[in-house]
Amino acid sequence: MLTRELLFALLGTGFTCLATVLGAGMVFFFKKDMSDKTQKIFLGFAAGVMIAASVWSLLLPAMEMAEAQGKSPLVPVGGGFILGGAFLMLLDQLLPHLHIGSTEPEGLPSKLRRTTMIVLAVTLHNIPEGMAVGLAFSVAGREVGHDVLAGAIALAIGMGLQNFPEGAAISLPLRSEGMSKGKSFVYGALSGVVEPVFGLLTVLVAGSVTGIMPWVLSFAAGAMIYVVVEELIPEAHLGEHSHIGTISVMAGFLIMMILDVALG
Repeated sequence: MLTRELLFALLGTGFTCLATVLGAGMVFFFKKDMSDKTQKIFLGFAAGVMIAASVWSLLLPAMEMAEAQGKSPLVPVGGGFILGGAFLMLLDQLLPHLHIGSTEPEGLPSKLRRTTMIVLAVTLHNIPEGMAVGLAFSVAGREVGHDVLAGAIALAIGMGLQNFPEGAAISLPLRSEGMSKGKSFVYGALSGVVEPVFGLLTVLVAGSVTGIMPWVLSFAAGAMIYVVVEELIPEAHLGEHSHIGTISVMAGFLIMMILDVALG
């Protein structure tokens, strides 16, 4: 049965990874970097998608699973959520990375090249995305109903919609900094590979220990919400009353909700 779950997880995370690769391929068609306005739109959209996904695809199913196991959802869902946020906060403090448009690297001091740290910044928040999609498809692989599979597909589509511009947001700036088109594409594509890797690893862990799925689902939700609050919203400059960024968050949330309802 675990083989089936891993196959489903690979298909889901493979799709989201492919979206990143296709986005990185935009470096072969466009010469200029994204404008600040365009980046705000994409960042806000990504934040909206991730908030909606955290609620409908992770937290609510985690609560339902905990109740089905005869447990109160408070401890596994609340505890997993906190642990997920703490995990991403720890990675944020340790992993050397540099956000696009920033001059000050974060994480531990490092002699890594600027381009490498830019890729690591995006890779950091692709980790919880891979976990989320992998887990959603893993649950669908258990044959628990059409609604579960529909929800997993909606999640993958939502993540894919945000990953496409994300891939371009890496490759185009790298090209602008003088890197060749081929290398810029490879760096952008590699940022998405972490999704199937962490998706499959998470499914293996969740499948090997009975009863921890509510913890793992809420863990992924906590990690995603950390990324939204710590990185996506500040980078979209929403604190400066950016109407474009705010509308983009709402649009991402609404589209994710529509996908979930339409496919369910």
